[in-house]
Amino acid sequence: MNYGLLSRMLGIICILFAITMLFSLPWAHPSLGLRLDPDIPKAEQFERNGFFGLLGSSLVSACVGSLLWWLGRGSTGQLFRKEAMATVGLSWILATVLGALPYLLSQTQSAPGVRISIVDSLFESQSGFSTTGATILTDLEDPELVPHCILFWRSSTHFLGGLGIVVLLVAILGQGAGGKAMMRAEIAGPTKDSAHSRMQKTAIVFASIYVVLNLVLAIIYWGSGMSIFDALCHAFGTLATGGFSTYNDSLGHFQSPWIEYVTVGFMILAGTNFALLLLVSTGHFYRLIQDVEWQVYIGVMLTVTAAVIAFGMWSGNFADFGSALRFSLFQVVSIMTTTGYGTQDYDQWNNFGRGVLIVLMFVGGCAGSTGGGMKVIRHVLLAKILRLELELSYRPRVVRPLRIGGQTIDGNDLRKRILVYFGLVGAVFACSWLLLITVEPDSQWLQMVSAADDSNSLDHKLLDCASAVSATLHNIGPGLGVVGPTANYADFAPWSKLLFVFLMMLGRLEMFSILVLFVPAFWRRI
Repeated sequence: MNYGLLSRMLGIICILFAITMLFSLPWAHPSLGLRLDPDIPKAEQFERNGFFGLLGSSLVSACVGSLLWWLGRGSTGQLFRKEAMATVGLSWILATVLGALPYLLSQTQSAPGVRISIVDSLFESQSGFSTTGATILTDLEDPELVPHCILFWRSSTHFLGGLGIVVLLVAILGQGAGGKAMMRAEIAGPTKDSAHSRMQKTAIVFASIYVVLNLVLAIIYWGSGMSIFDALCHAFGTLATGGFSTYNDSLGHFQSPWIEYVTVGFMILAGTNFALLLLVSTGHFYRLIQDVEWQVYIGVMLTVTAAVIAFGMWSGNFADFGSALRFSLFQVVSIMTTTGYGTQDYDQWNNFGRGVLIVLMFVGGCAGSTGGGMKVIRHVLLAKILRLELELSYRPRVVRPLRIGGQTIDGNDLRKRILVYFGLVGAVFACSWLLLITVEPDSQWLQMVSAADDSNSLDHKLLDCASAVSATLHNIGPGLGVVGPTANYADFAPWSKLLFVFLMMLGRLEMFSILVLFVPAFWRRI
């Protein structure tokens, strides 16, 4: 391990954090926040706590970055795979810590009269960077509790997390073969090699597509009646598939079918492989239509939406077909792309509707997208692998290649990696769920039900904890019950929140870039 080179890379990333925090400072002025009260002097409406909290956080990040860069200033050598993975894993840990500073230094309140704690700040920070969208803030609309400039920083963490901290680094500096390793560790899912030979060019192209889509969506939102502030924040949350909103009712606050359908379209784009979006932008639309993963991705969305509409109409969850289509389509796309926006309390749906949303949490978007989850392509490959293994059980001498999209791929290595990943996700989910139901007190669930239903309160706890683990591990945000679309994670114990922070990081980096940090052999110099 080249510690000097690693220190220098982390120092540059910290300095980038310091710069990005400065973009949230102007929103401390009341005119940008559109909250001017004629009865209160303008000077008194300026968000001093938020402004100086962000400024102080930027200075701390710059100092930490400068120190790390100075420690590694004389390092030489090439950035190999180990250094690349360490850079990715440690940069996300640094992001969690430094991103939590604005909440702490601005004296943000998680509830009226309750100063945000260190654990809650870490939770909110990691939820933003990992594009999970889970929150512990109980009231987003009171500037006395959460200043507007802090809300903008909160949404900016979505923008940075969706873009990818290390992708941004590669785009700016380029790191040769090390850049390729960092991109592979950062971009979620098993992706094809890019048509570009240079990783820096690839990172710049992907970042450009991401930024352009954010700008286009922000303009559409603005033209649909949102303020510039709300338009930018919700664009960041949509294209990053994060789900942070500036309102307690999420996008449901606007009560606009047009805004919801526009959001659905851009959530689908955000969950699509960006390499395919690049091909579409150059006129190769047929490549998108022919892609097996994208076909399954759209097919699952349409099939599940139709099923949710049918069961919802039969169960009386929707007043008419129009509302059924509007709410079902939005919620299915929101959960599958791991965005987590809400326009209706789906926790009140029938059991099939609620259950199928839990299943979609384990699916996710396409590889190479900003979406979380296990990725559609992995499920496609798993189905093909299981079919081949089933055939081998009664035809052991048959040698049949693994094909996808008409192309033969390396079956043995891929089978091992796919099965290992599914096994690892299952093990992490089971262990985390058991740990959560053990350490989390029962009082929250005892208060949730009436006295007549106290005997069933622990049943609620089992399901709620399972959905909370799934929602954080797969970077979705809302789950069922106490973490449903109208609730949040504020009442969980501090140790449970730290577990969620770890799960969100694992899900965003797809396990290995974080888990290797706990392997002693990984840190040896040779």
